[in-house]
Amino acid sequence: MNENILDEEVKLKRAYESPATDDGKRVLVDRLWPRGVKKTEAAIDCWMKELAPSTELRRWFGHDPARWEEFRWRYAAEIHEHRDELDQLRDLIRQGTVTLVYSAHDEVHNDAVVLREILLRHR
Repeated sequence: MNENILDEEVKLKRAYESPATDDGKRVLVDRLWPRGVKKTEAAIDCWMKELAPSTELRRWFGHDPARWEEFRWRYAAEIHEHRDELDQLRDLIRQGTVTLVYSAHDEVHNDAVVLREILLRHR
């Protein structure tokens, strides 16, 4: 497979949406398990808690769109402290489609969006 990570190889999906056959490997990227989601129904292949925002950053952000740009910058700095996990995720993507699963209600302002941007930017 090509060494570049393509847009269609990294998908985003809320944990509350049903798994689909085209999700590929489903990777939960939240520090906490999604409330009300049964592990048997989530079809999570890998839970990468280390790549989730720290508890302090998550609480500070509070999914406030006014803090989005600052959150993106701070979270990117945290992600780069976990190079081994980031490399592990990149390896998974090189094997096929990966869906980053998250629980936030806001589909535009959440950690999975930032993580996907980082993965695509550093192809």
